[in-house]
Amino acid sequence: MYNGCIQDAWHLFVKMPDKDCVLWNVMLHGYVKIGESNNSVRMFLEMRSSEVKPNAVTFACILSVCASEAMIGFGTQLYGLVVACGLESDSPVANILLAMYSKCQYFSDACKLFDMMPRTDLVTWNGMISGYTQSGLMLEASRLFQDMISTSVKPDSITFASFLPSVVEQGNMKQGKEIHGYIVRHCVPLDVFLQRALIDVYFKCRNVEMAFKIFNQSTRTDVVMCTAMISGFVLNGMNSDALEIFRWLLKQKMRPNSLTVASVLPACAGLAALKFGKEVHGNILKHGFDGRCYVGSALIDMYAKSGRLDLAHRVLQRLTERDAVCWNSMITSYSQNGKPEEALDLFRQMGMGGVK
Repeated sequence: MYNGCIQDAWHLFVKMPDKDCVLWNVMLHGYVKIGESNNSVRMFLEMRSSEVKPNAVTFACILSVCASEAMIGFGTQLYGLVVACGLESDSPVANILLAMYSKCQYFSDACKLFDMMPRTDLVTWNGMISGYTQSGLMLEASRLFQDMISTSVKPDSITFASFLPSVVEQGNMKQGKEIHGYIVRHCVPLDVFLQRALIDVYFKCRNVEMAFKIFNQSTRTDVVMCTAMISGFVLNGMNSDALEIFRWLLKQKMRPNSLTVASVLPACAGLAALKFGKEVHGNILKHGFDGRCYVGSALIDMYAKSGRLDLAHRVLQRLTERDAVCWNSMITSYSQNGKPEEALDLFRQMGMGGVK
């Protein structure tokens, strides 16, 4: 069910005299699928006011909205209903509840639910590991991964893509190699997200050769992997190589995203490659990335390090939204280039704008 026909489906739905749980679930799923969170909640509440009793599919649907929108209050109320309906041990429902608690960083609740579950499957473990990693709790993610292996649950590409950032954070090159070896030995499918995670691990552990090898062996190279390569080369001070990857992806007719251009701009700054930096700026304007703070900050830094404070200041002035990072980039640039008065003036403007 797509956005263009959801209204037609709704009009047909309201005309039906007898609506069973299946029909309610179809409409609810339709709204969830097109991202209509408010209408999804409205549908569920209307269903509750009818005589139709929600089932596991209903709860899985509406809880997925709570998880994606971090609606912890409503989600907690739903958990009470889940228990009242005797569905707390249903794996899909429990897994989505777990995802909601993890995303909202309610880890004590997530752990209680995890421990209470009579059966834990791969989705359950992946949800917990991903939640810990996304919240920066890398040691907890690492411990949970070891527990998962010890319970004979076989990890998949999603597990590794979720867990590998914790290896990067800890700078554990040995563990990174061990995990890569496990992936190869157990023939874990190398999708683009797992390849990107492995590239990130090797770059941050200063093993550029292995990162480049994974990139070259990929049968499906996309802008996500190219961005990982650009970021990795910049991290290791290999700015020329970063620019080469960016040029290559343009030749391959790939469309860089906002993260790609923000990643390549420091390479331009490091090489004082003003001409190429301006070309990247043109690409940013072409695709409408110029309004994003992290892109603006990278542009400011690139122009300042290339000796063009006037262009850096112009970028700051044209940003529709300016966060502390953008202001600090320009203030630091003025200070480092012997312009303390301009830096002080910008600091005052930043304070007057309410930015801390």
